[in-house]
Amino acid sequence: MCGIAGIISASGAPDAGLLRRMADSIVHRGPDDEGIWIDQNAGLGFAHRRLAIVDLSPQGHQPMESQNGRYVLSYNGEIYNHAELRAELGSDINWRGHSDTETLIECIAAWGFEAALKKCVGMFALSLWDRHEHLLHLARDRFGEKPLYYGWVGGDFVFASELKAVREHPGFDNPVSRRALGLFAARTYVPAPLSIYERLFKLEPGCILSVAQSAASSPRSEAPTEGQSEGDLSLRRYWSYRDVMRAGLADPIGEEGEALERLEQVLAEAIKGQSVADVPVGAFLSGGIDSSSVVALYQKYSSIPVRTFTIGFEETRYNEAGHAKAVAEHFGTVHSERFVTVKETRDVIPLLPAMYDEPFADSSQIPTHLVSRFAREQVKVALSGDGGDELFAGYNRHFMAPQMWQRLQKLPRPVRAAIGTPLSKLPSDVWNAGPGRAPNFGAKFQKALRVAGRARAFGDVYESFLDEWALEPSPVIGAVPAARDRFDMYFAAGAPDALRMMYCDAVTYLPDDILCKVDRASMAVSLESRVPFLDHRVAELAARIPLSMKVRDGRGKHILRKLLYREAPAALFDRPKAGFAVPVGEWIKGPLRPWAEDLLDRNRLAREGFFDADAVDQRWRQHLSGQRDSTPAIWAVLMFQAWNAAN
Repeated sequence: MCGIAGIISASGAPDAGLLRRMADSIVHRGPDDEGIWIDQNAGLGFAHRRLAIVDLSPQGHQPMESQNGRYVLSYNGEIYNHAELRAELGSDINWRGHSDTETLIECIAAWGFEAALKKCVGMFALSLWDRHEHLLHLARDRFGEKPLYYGWVGGDFVFASELKAVREHPGFDNPVSRRALGLFAARTYVPAPLSIYERLFKLEPGCILSVAQSAASSPRSEAPTEGQSEGDLSLRRYWSYRDVMRAGLADPIGEEGEALERLEQVLAEAIKGQSVADVPVGAFLSGGIDSSSVVALYQKYSSIPVRTFTIGFEETRYNEAGHAKAVAEHFGTVHSERFVTVKETRDVIPLLPAMYDEPFADSSQIPTHLVSRFAREQVKVALSGDGGDELFAGYNRHFMAPQMWQRLQKLPRPVRAAIGTPLSKLPSDVWNAGPGRAPNFGAKFQKALRVAGRARAFGDVYESFLDEWALEPSPVIGAVPAARDRFDMYFAAGAPDALRMMYCDAVTYLPDDILCKVDRASMAVSLESRVPFLDHRVAELAARIPLSMKVRDGRGKHILRKLLYREAPAALFDRPKAGFAVPVGEWIKGPLRPWAEDLLDRNRLAREGFFDADAVDQRWRQHLSGQRDSTPAIWAVLMFQAWNAAN
């Protein structure tokens, strides 16, 4: 795991000092080694920071040249099947070391770039210089576990793992993108291919961007279009989750017993591959279905006790440490837990603008960083259960929203509005009061009631789950209205609504929120996180498992639960889904209120010119009064304001 950055300059060789500053700005991603490589004639420079995980010797140093001299690679990631790929390459190569970096570059030299990527099982964001073709290739893994930004700054083409490296460029003056800010306010993250800055973009998962030197002098205001060559710039997809989902629908597994056996086989294979490293490895354990499934199979196929990590909170509603401990005791792991105080949790908030580098407002970023920091005291790699929700229908919306829509369709829209609108005005706490309800149930139910009267199609219902300003004008001044047809664009119209939601979540929310959150929170402390559920072989199998084996008896993850219950009693997991949250909505009403009110000050908002002060103030007053829980919407504004002040 590493951090990468680089420049193509139209005016000559990049400055080595600038490349070093870019690398130094992301030293947390790779504190073990650094490397600078410059091609004077091509105007190209690579900067690299290394977190040594496999082959800790200097033989793993990057940037790395292929033995035939054609390619130079600067790479962030892990190729879990690199030993098998070495065997496939044969015995003719005089290997310098045993790093997966060397394996990858020699696979590229032997088979070509795209063919090599398709054979790789892993996560990565990489830059490859082809000396013969005089092309820079940038590529990102299939689901987007590792980040990669690119674009134009001060007459140069630049790329980096994080935006802070790009901001080191002396010509950086890219303004905030109003389009990106509008989407951020709605979704609490900036969706790819946008970044928070104009002329800078995120490379989308599963894609290759090829760049000629002449592209440096031709800045674009829009991201390149997939499948279209723009002369000196082209974007193509080497793996498509859309195709995977369609293939799964066309060839479903018919028997649940077969699905169970194959799921254990492929998931165990992924976990075994991801537990290999030359440094200590552990796993996050919340006690939920996903992380417990990973730990169950990790321990089942491990010859030594697995190290597991969890954190607990003073607020009992948010504390799952007891559940995690019971699961760890059942599996016999070497379990470590740490209880964090409210002060320790709040102390993370000032670190967030630098940690996330562009506005990001999923408040579970705070506990994710705390558990990463705790795990890093003992291990350098941690496996996580992320991705299980998207593959196996784990979010409540995957099974509740289709049911809600089926019932709503039976009522005329005026009747729906007459029922839903007044009920939505009841305080959030009224809806939170039911037994076993998650802390944010009230806010979500209020939103569902507001949408009920206006929804014309199921896509409107789904979009309402994503948009924190659904049915209201964007609070961002100059925001470009979001397209309302994304839901139908993304997947086959004939697919069940739940599958369409899962697909959309996997290609938007998963890479741009969940994986972004985990990457930045863990890499801030130089911890490599690995995600077994996102092994593409697991995803391809999951796509063949019918929805009826995922959603049953009013809840999701049926097949995954059955797999887990083979290894542990169901009673250990028989509780409502809680998520990984902290009560920021309550904090900003109480101890954090002075901080929040300073950032939300009407005069300040008017002076800075990004947000409509009236719209923000109205939501803020509703939140303070308890009339409407607006935690995600307000937290997004606060995170932008804090980020803007820091940058």
